[in-house]
Amino acid sequence: METKRWKVDKSVENLAGHPAIREAARLLQQNELVAFPTETVYGLGANACDDGAVGKIYAAKGRPSDNPLIIHISSLSELEKYVEKVPAKAEKLMKTFWPGPLTVVFQKRKGVLSEAATAGLPTVAVRMPDHPVALALIRASGLPIAAPSANRSGKPSPTKAEHVLMDLEGKIAGIVDGGETGVGVESTVIDCTLDLPAILRPGGISKEKIEEVIGPVRSGSNFSPEGEKAPRSPGMKYTHYAPRAPLYLVEGSKEYIQGLIKKERSLGKRVGVLTTEERNGFYEADAAALCGRRADLATVARRLYDCLRYFDEEGVDVIFAETFEEEGIGAAVMNRLFKAAGGKVIREG
Repeated sequence: METKRWKVDKSVENLAGHPAIREAARLLQQNELVAFPTETVYGLGANACDDGAVGKIYAAKGRPSDNPLIIHISSLSELEKYVEKVPAKAEKLMKTFWPGPLTVVFQKRKGVLSEAATAGLPTVAVRMPDHPVALALIRASGLPIAAPSANRSGKPSPTKAEHVLMDLEGKIAGIVDGGETGVGVESTVIDCTLDLPAILRPGGISKEKIEEVIGPVRSGSNFSPEGEKAPRSPGMKYTHYAPRAPLYLVEGSKEYIQGLIKKERSLGKRVGVLTTEERNGFYEADAAALCGRRADLATVARRLYDCLRYFDEEGVDVIFAETFEEEGIGAAVMNRLFKAAGGKVIREG
């Protein structure tokens, strides 16, 4: 399959009428797969109402079929078509954070969306992306768009069109290239079907910001209602975001990390280190990825996946990653790093 690529300037007026958007929308209407930019990462879109179209997502990504997808809409008026009711707390969150990097889990309306898109669950995860290209594409298609990240399952999510093509060229009909994304990590997912809402996946909106709007929420990506085998949200069950080389999180001083690097290099291994601009030049490694500034963890989130892909390009044998405070967007950064490492942590002392 030839994968078409359309470059679209997100600042252009009347994007919904742009020839590239219209062509991409027609492909979605024909139940083909189209990747597109959001403010978080690139998504791999399909008609969320068609089992065949949604099945193509799972096939292209190599994604387990019990891992539900997020449904993307372009206006609040569309929501009632797909959900049974909107709890008061969910309404407050949507008014505050939509469009934006927040996904809300609702009780789904039966018989509308593909069962494959929701992994057969009674719930559905919905968000309205804050990216003009994404919103224009959804509007032009006239469809709810099921869209996980546009990468092979388990690999780092794509923040550039080039990342999508590395993983999926020849497997999807097209990609709308809207340039580099902004937030860099996926949306926060919150389950509002519960009396005490639960954050199922930390992301672009921090727990602290959510609690300013609706009060206390439960957090912890391992939460799932009793009796449900499938996870209610992407990012809960499977290893994600992983580079090819084994990655270890290191809780320790920079001197301790350099000691680990030196030991592995003495064994003839190529070693990568994930660090920040504050420690530029300190480590003697084969590949050092500067993942933003520790003083501003939003910059770390923005660069994280690009850095993880960099290690693949450099062909390293092992990667050591510094750790970060789990406050604000730091919770999302550490969630992604922990999953990328498969839970492997080395602690000094």
